[in-house]
Amino acid sequence: MTTTAPRALDARSALDADGARAATPAEVAAAVGRAAAAAPAWRATAPAERAALLRAAARGVRDAAEELGELLCATTGRLRGEAVASAEVAADLLEEAAVTGLGRAGRVLAGDGAALDVVRREPRGVVAVITPWNDPYPAAAGLLAAALVTGNVVVHKPSERSDAPGVRMARLVAGALPDGVLEVLSGDGAVGEALVGDPRVAAVAHVGSTAAGRRIAAVAGARGAHLLLENGGKDPVVVDAGVDPAWAAQQIATGAFTNAGQLCTAVERVYAVPEVADALVEELARIARRLVVGDPADPATEVGPLVDEAQLAVVVRHVDAAVAAGARVVAGGSRPDRPGTWFAPTVLDGCPDDAELLTEETFGPVAPVVRVADFDDALRRASESAYGLSATVLTPRLDHALRAADVLDVGTVKVNAVFGGAPGGSADPRRGSGRGAGFGPELLDELTVRKAVHLEGLPGLAG
Repeated sequence: MTTTAPRALDARSALDADGARAATPAEVAAAVGRAAAAAPAWRATAPAERAALLRAAARGVRDAAEELGELLCATTGRLRGEAVASAEVAADLLEEAAVTGLGRAGRVLAGDGAALDVVRREPRGVVAVITPWNDPYPAAAGLLAAALVTGNVVVHKPSERSDAPGVRMARLVAGALPDGVLEVLSGDGAVGEALVGDPRVAAVAHVGSTAAGRRIAAVAGARGAHLLLENGGKDPVVVDAGVDPAWAAQQIATGAFTNAGQLCTAVERVYAVPEVADALVEELARIARRLVVGDPADPATEVGPLVDEAQLAVVVRHVDAAVAAGARVVAGGSRPDRPGTWFAPTVLDGCPDDAELLTEETFGPVAPVVRVADFDDALRRASESAYGLSATVLTPRLDHALRAADVLDVGTVKVNAVFGGAPGGSADPRRGSGRGAGFGPELLDELTVRKAVHLEGLPGLAG
C-alpha cells in the first residue's frame, strides 16, 4: 500500500513532505512539544474565532471531496462513490462542531445574591487523536473538530493502513489553523504508544480495534490521561415475526456488505425467528449472489476488496472454522478466482454460538444467520457478546421495539434501519467496544474539564 507523510508533521511546512516513514520517538516528542507550546494562544482565542476557522477548514475539505475520495479508494479499496461521500460527511462534522461548540461554556449556579458562582468548562490541553483506516475521514473530523472548537490542541495519528488519506485531510484542516494547533504523525502502533505515553498529553481519543484500545488504555490510563475509546463491534440484527423477509434481507445486506463489511457498525450477526428464517436466508443469499464484486473505482461495483491480505486472512479463518463446526454455506464462502484481496459476499446458515464468526470481530462481507426460538431468545443471544457497540431490531411491533431498546446492552439501538440517526446523537459503547461519548454535545463535554468559580466583592468596596 502506498502511503505519504513520513514524519511528525508540522501544521504548515512539514505537511508538504512526501514518502512514508514512521515518526521516531524524538519526532513524536517534538510534535507534542509544538502542540503544547501553541496551547495557551489557542485557548485564549475567542470561541467564535475558533469556530470560524473550523468552518474554513470544512470548506477546504468539501472542496477537495473528489480528490479525497479517489485517494481513499486507491489506498483502502473503499468504493469511490462511498469514499467521496465519506469526505463530505467529514466536512459536515467540522461545520456541526463549529456551531455546537459555541454553546458549551459552562453554567451559572444559584448562589448568594452578593456573589457570582459559575462552573466553567475549560480545554484539557493536548489531545491525542488516533483514528482507523476503514472510514478515516468522519472518524478523524468528528474528534478533531470537537477537540479544537473547545480550545484544545491536537496531535493526530491516522492509521498506517490509510496514512495518505488521513494526512491529506489533516493537511486541509491544519491549513486553516495557527501553527502547532494541529500536529500529525505517521506510523504504526509503536508511534501511537509513544504518543499516548507522553505525560503532556492530557486526553486520548481513539477509534479502532479493541486490542489497540486496550493497549492505549494500559499506557495512557496508567498515568491518568482521560480516555475516549470507540473500539470493535460485533453488531447483531434481530429479525422478528411479521417482517417482510425481502425487506429484512436488504437491510441486512446493506449492513453486512457495505464497504465489504469493514465498518465498526457493520452487521456481523443475524438472529431470525422461525416464522421468517427460511425466507430470510433465501432472500439474503439471492442478494449476495447478485452483488457485483470488482474494481472499487468502477461505478458498477457494489463490493470492493478487503484492505489487505491480513484482513482477508481473518475473514477466511472465521468462515472456514464456522463451516467446519457445522455452518452451511448458502452463498459465497470463499475468495473469487482473481488476484487481489476480494472475498465473495457470504451468507451462512446455522452457525454455532461459539464460532469465532459470532464471537470475534470479522470485518468482512459475511452475514451469519442463527435461527432462534423466539423474539426473547433473539434478544438474549444478541446481548451475549464481549462487544456492545450497537444493535438493530427489525420488527412490526411497538412493544417489541421498546423492549429491545430497554434490554439490549449496547450503546446504540436502531429499530427498522441498520444505518441512520440524527446528527449529534451520543452513546456510550459497552464492554470491549470502548468507553465515553463519541458524538454530540457530550463529546464536547468529554474534551473539557469543569472548574467551579466563586466570586465575591471585597468588603467595603462600592461599585
